[in-house]
Amino acid sequence: MADFGRDISTLLEGQNVPKTEDVLRDIDDRFDITLSKLLELVSIPSISSDPSGKHGIERAAEWLKHELSSMGLAADIIATKGHPVVLARSFTASTGTASTGTLSAGKKPRLLFYGHYDVQPVGDEGAWKHPPFAPDIIEEDGVHRFYGRGTSDSKSQLWTFIEALRAWKNVHGELPAEIIVLLEGEEECGSASLPAFIQAHRHELACDVAFICDAEMWTATQPAITTQLKGLVHERVTIRAPNADLHSGHYGAVAANPIRVLSSILASLHDDKGRVTIHGFYDGVHDIPDTIRQQWQDLSRQPELFADVDLTGGITEEGYAPIEAMWGRPTVDINGITGGNQGPGERSVLPGSATARLSFRLVAGQSPEAIRQQFRSHVERLIPRGCRVEFEGDGGSSAVVLSQDSPYLKAAARGLEKEWQSPAILRGTGGAIPLVEQLGKALQTECVVIGFILPSDAIHAPDEHYDSERLRQGARSWIRIFEEIEAATDFRT
Repeated sequence: MADFGRDISTLLEGQNVPKTEDVLRDIDDRFDITLSKLLELVSIPSISSDPSGKHGIERAAEWLKHELSSMGLAADIIATKGHPVVLARSFTASTGTASTGTLSAGKKPRLLFYGHYDVQPVGDEGAWKHPPFAPDIIEEDGVHRFYGRGTSDSKSQLWTFIEALRAWKNVHGELPAEIIVLLEGEEECGSASLPAFIQAHRHELACDVAFICDAEMWTATQPAITTQLKGLVHERVTIRAPNADLHSGHYGAVAANPIRVLSSILASLHDDKGRVTIHGFYDGVHDIPDTIRQQWQDLSRQPELFADVDLTGGITEEGYAPIEAMWGRPTVDINGITGGNQGPGERSVLPGSATARLSFRLVAGQSPEAIRQQFRSHVERLIPRGCRVEFEGDGGSSAVVLSQDSPYLKAAARGLEKEWQSPAILRGTGGAIPLVEQLGKALQTECVVIGFILPSDAIHAPDEHYDSERLRQGARSWIRIFEEIEAATDFRT
């Protein structure tokens, strides 16, 4: 038996079986092509929330379908009620269902990769120093950056795993596992069509794990995996007076002023300790577990955490450190107020209406619909006689807490550490990725949330940017992760 084992080993050596280093070298050798293709994708104005972006959405979808098809994947553009989804698979839809999510020896796992190809509107183009859809490589302080809408959120993100899959197949002649690629076209305008799409295609999307590549690193040199995400509810509330706009000199002392009413209501949402005063808001909310709190306290001592943001003047809920409030406590934020005179000149007006937009960031145990109704009840109790209130908003997402014991998460952490030579931080976030909840429920699969964005990338802002080294190491990171998954499953023959 020992001699037989040596014979097999000798045979494999003679066959020159490709190694991970060969795939990493392929990434490096063809990186100029990788980068130029990404810049081509960034140049397509795939704005999802503006009708003017429809042509760009269609172009980007076709471009991605072509790239995925060129790798031998069966790629389709699938229409939805909103913008299309690009779906690609390395297997036929009749290949059966995925396994139970464990790394079973001798069986190729089925891996789903998610990204979104739509981008935010440009906003004030005059605020951009670099054109939003004509990216070029610019060397700044030794870093090669490229600017443009969607560079970081999220075209560079999805391009890392596409190029990693391409490199693996170039070297090995096959993909590292059964592969599904799901690229959405309306993430930046709320993903309204995605739940129905997932439900309608759940058998085609069945997988062992879904990798969501739409998250942040901890620092420019330290990777991270997001294990806790907040839920999200948006609401718009409008207060209307009994009258239309009035002359404030004549009626300001006696008639109802919706801005004053609205301001009083908004001020009532928090007490002087930073807690939300809406009745029932904290029902079902548990305190942060001691183990998680200790992890976060350790992270809060790292100077990089708030290096780019001045928290002076902010109000943190009493009893919680800033990182705990951001990641582990529910919040209400006022995102905008409009009403009355918004023009450059003076107009002494008593407005007929005033509107505020709010966002609620939820934690585990809170229901989006319950929070919405509790807020509306709170407002209705404070409306003075003669005024009326209107609400807009529906849907929402729940908070998600992902298991830190997942074998796929552990494999990803090992792969990231190998590439970046630094342990992967297991972090929370105050942000929401509704897809994580949707995939978990519809497919009964686990998700691993990884990304290579930095807070300093000017996401959603003028001069959004990314850099070439993070793109290269992002693609290499996936190769390391594939290697760790392959080693754990041991499905090579």
